[in-house]
Amino acid sequence: MGDEHYLELCDNLVQFENASSVNNVFFDEANKQVFAVRSGGATGVVVKGPDDKSSVAFRMEDKGEVKCIKFSIGNKILAVQRTSKSVDFINFIPDYPHTEFTHECKMRNANLLGFCWTNWNEIVFVSDQGVELYQVFPDKRAVKLLKSHSLNVNWYQYCPDTAVVLLSTTVQANVLQPFAFRSGSVSKMSKFEIELPVVPKPAKLSLSERDVAMATIYGQLYVMYLKHHSRSANSPGAEVVLYHLPRDGVCKKTHVLKLNTTGKFALNIVDNLVVVHHQSSQTSLMFDIKLKESDGAVSTHQPVLPARSIRPFDITRSGPAAVAAQLPVPCQLYSSSWSVFQPDIIISASEGYLWYLRVKLSPTVKLLHDKGKLMDFLLRRSDCKMVILSVCSQLVEGERRGSLPVVASVFDKLNQVYKDFLEAEQNYNSAAEAGPARGGGAAAHKRPIRSQAVIDQSDMYTHVLSPFTERKDASHKLTIAVLMEYIRSLNHFQIGVQHYLYELVIKTLVRHDLFYTLHQFLQYHVLTDSKPLACLLLSLESTYPPAHQLSLDMLKRLSTANDEIVEVLLSKRQVLGALRFIRSVGAHDNVSARKFLDAARQTGDRMLFFTVFRFFQQRNQRLRGNPAFNPGEHCEDHVLHFTRAFGEQAPMKAATA
Repeated sequence: MGDEHYLELCDNLVQFENASSVNNVFFDEANKQVFAVRSGGATGVVVKGPDDKSSVAFRMEDKGEVKCIKFSIGNKILAVQRTSKSVDFINFIPDYPHTEFTHECKMRNANLLGFCWTNWNEIVFVSDQGVELYQVFPDKRAVKLLKSHSLNVNWYQYCPDTAVVLLSTTVQANVLQPFAFRSGSVSKMSKFEIELPVVPKPAKLSLSERDVAMATIYGQLYVMYLKHHSRSANSPGAEVVLYHLPRDGVCKKTHVLKLNTTGKFALNIVDNLVVVHHQSSQTSLMFDIKLKESDGAVSTHQPVLPARSIRPFDITRSGPAAVAAQLPVPCQLYSSSWSVFQPDIIISASEGYLWYLRVKLSPTVKLLHDKGKLMDFLLRRSDCKMVILSVCSQLVEGERRGSLPVVASVFDKLNQVYKDFLEAEQNYNSAAEAGPARGGGAAAHKRPIRSQAVIDQSDMYTHVLSPFTERKDASHKLTIAVLMEYIRSLNHFQIGVQHYLYELVIKTLVRHDLFYTLHQFLQYHVLTDSKPLACLLLSLESTYPPAHQLSLDMLKRLSTANDEIVEVLLSKRQVLGALRFIRSVGAHDNVSARKFLDAARQTGDRMLFFTVFRFFQQRNQRLRGNPAFNPGEHCEDHVLHFTRAFGEQAPMKAATA
């Protein structure tokens, strides 16, 4: 059946001491750090992060049970909450005092729900009475209040990507008030209401913190609400409702993701995909909110792919307890001990593991049968290039004449992205050339990042088109049709076609003796004129004699290839033809006499040499009033040869080329 698991846990997992009666485990979503706190910190705190820089171990005095612990950005200041009133701070900046100092909530009788760092020295306290933004001065061991807002709070969530804190207010907890933090300032964003399911009275529903998450999807901030429905037979199943939360403007309900089942769910965001884990079936669903154009104010989405389990994961034990011969242990997927954090983190505190969830694109190719939809899906993924090229290869190799429109559609999708990148790069370069005087130059624009979704002509030539033309079993008509379809698509998006694609067309036509088609393609300018193409045509003269004239015609049309035309004619010993050509384009006063005399002598034709020699003598007479050659022209050997062959006093008759 093959590997159909399109989700997997990453191999570079973070291991930490599992939660126990003496060891408490905390996770900081901002720094992606796991804290293992033993005995209140007295016997050690071990911090594991995504890399060695963010990992650290230390001890601190046991002053009671730790409720929350987080480092500021860069591990500069540690904040520890032990009570519902205050937060303790410890400096980790070298040469600063390491003594703890404490700060209490400003609001009296407030119950501190938690805190979040918004900068290396700025922290937000969230209590049941509102938010307070402070600046921490580690050198002075002091804290200064910058701003506060009072309101009743049930619970809160924090999105570190955007530094937005979301507060749940009202009795039903479904009116949400977001605040955005930036460089010491607080912006109160527009509040909004989450629509709760309609239930029979007198039952009362309130919005649960575990059913709400904040995440950035395609660069936009969304509040995701997991809307459960009753377990009745008529239940439509649970939904994930997405509310778009702009920094300025009103928050609106924009997407509904249909889960088509009920139960316990958890949410992750991986590569801009919403992944919904369903515990009872031990499967996950994947949604792409851009895969469907809006059908009004709210777009409804079904899963992109069939539900599948995360790929099985084996844990290799390490540390002192590990035995060399010990076999890897299968991890229990979708365990009740799993905790899911945004965007792509899964933690098993009881086992002591942190994983990053990843999307595997290759299995999606077999599961998503609509090739246009598949290409739209793949083009938005970060690690997509080789999978896209593989799909293109499969598409053209399995191609039948009737499905050429599918190939055309896929080529257009690829070249739209390619064109967008080329335009962005051109705009950036134009801004750079304009300089500061006009709109700030390149500094005002970011250099466009070339994503893997940019499939250029070189990629297509190397991985798809060239191997396709080498196939022995492929129909030559179909091969040409596919090549021309790709060239049509490039022309449609006004992307200059690289000469090696035209060469591929010509070589394929020649290989199958399709000279009439080649002649038509050139005659009607289906293949764009270029010097490399003209040279290729010249090389085909022995196989197809008219190619020589076709090449010359192309070079003449280019009007910038005069030197090449002369070289071609001289190589064919058509010396008089070369002279006539340079005279027809008005270049005969500047060409090298020696080059033509060399070519004339090599033919062994005495009269041809005589005619060419006289032609350049007459040019010398006309330009300088003297038939003699200048020393710089290096024609002494030819003058000597002429004298020996025709005598020094040979009459200077008019030479006609």
